[in-house]
Amino acid sequence: MNLLASSYTLAGDDASAIINALGDNLVVAIVFGVGGVLGVLGIFFGTISSTQNRKEREKTKRELAAYVAEGSMTPADAERILKAGEEEDA
Repeated sequence: MNLLASSYTLAGDDASAIINALGDNLVVAIVFGVGGVLGVLGIFFGTISSTQNRKEREKTKRELAAYVAEGSMTPADAERILKAGEEEDA
């Protein structure tokens, strides 16, 4: 039991030593830590969103190609629909 209690105290002492070493910079470390986590999450969810948009775009192209193949839509109409969804380069 003493061995367990002493290891717990050692871990607590280590945490206290780290906090004391950071001192005034603790707030800065927390801000940069939270900012870093938010940045990584933003990149992660942005990548997922971009992938989903591309997937849906390809699905639309396949559907329009099927409509043109069956004759219920002209190729010009399909092209016009695809161009309407494109972002304009500024």
